[in-house]
Amino acid sequence: MSERSKTAVCVLGLGLIGGSLLRAATAAGRTAWGYNRSSEAVDAARAEGFDAGTDLAAALARAAATDALIVVAVPMPAVEAILGAVAEHAAGCPLTDVVSVKAPVLAAVRRHELGARYVGGHPMAGTAESGWSASFAELFENAVWVVGAEDDSDPQVWAAVAGLALECGAVVVPAEAGEHDDAAARISHLPHLLAEALAIAGATGGDLALSLAAGSFRDGTRVAGTAPELVRAMCEANADALLAALDETLEVLNAARLQLAEQRSTVDLVSVGYTARRRYEGTGRTEITGIAPGAPGWVQQLREAGRAGGVLRSL
Repeated sequence: MSERSKTAVCVLGLGLIGGSLLRAATAAGRTAWGYNRSSEAVDAARAEGFDAGTDLAAALARAAATDALIVVAVPMPAVEAILGAVAEHAAGCPLTDVVSVKAPVLAAVRRHELGARYVGGHPMAGTAESGWSASFAELFENAVWVVGAEDDSDPQVWAAVAGLALECGAVVVPAEAGEHDDAAARISHLPHLLAEALAIAGATGGDLALSLAAGSFRDGTRVAGTAPELVRAMCEANADALLAALDETLEVLNAARLQLAEQRSTVDLVSVGYTARRRYEGTGRTEITGIAPGAPGWVQQLREAGRAGGVLRSL
């Protein structure tokens, strides 16, 4: 076992993502423990044999004593308080997160003077369920895990974060924080808003409409079943990028409405949408190789490879 794989992991937040990470890291042979403000999640984790507690300072003191990799796994509104505690109790530890937006977290990390050992992360995985009870170790299998590639990224911390993602079964995509947020607005946050709107449209049709609803309605509204506070946290934290994507989509829908009203046709929307979906289905992943963290130009090379659809499967 390599030194990287022996690194202990301290997970702060035991919801769906954090809980699944604690499970996956433990299954991979890591020493791992978790913190959660709610005793209900901690009691449930302990009942399953996991190391968890409600004392944040104690969890961070243990991380500081072992130079553990700290993973912030709380919703965006709670990030500031968590980072304040990290700065107080474990400022020297390597630090990452699994929050769904990256630029706001990066800014908060720098405000707390924790940037030197921070590399952001975002596993593109989840379900419509939430909480410890919804977590499972296999959540990240074959998922994409974005690992931040900033100009000042520490290569050792970068390798540690990427190594954890790989051990959890994911593939790694390097990306700069702002580019990640722009992309996430289009393929994650906007779909949540559209799912909410579609769910409202169906419900407005009354019981008959809902009783007729089948696969397309079910699939299109799946993420509308996500806890509203979690949806608000991710969308509102990425408001600028989401507004741009939403404006573009509204323009597309308005053009489709005009064509339907004037020509009784949906040809433009349906044809272009079909082509876009087929492009998504045909998108392949190229493997990133030959780029060593810390080598000259490594961050820029990783970012370019990530933009081109490349993934890391090993270090």
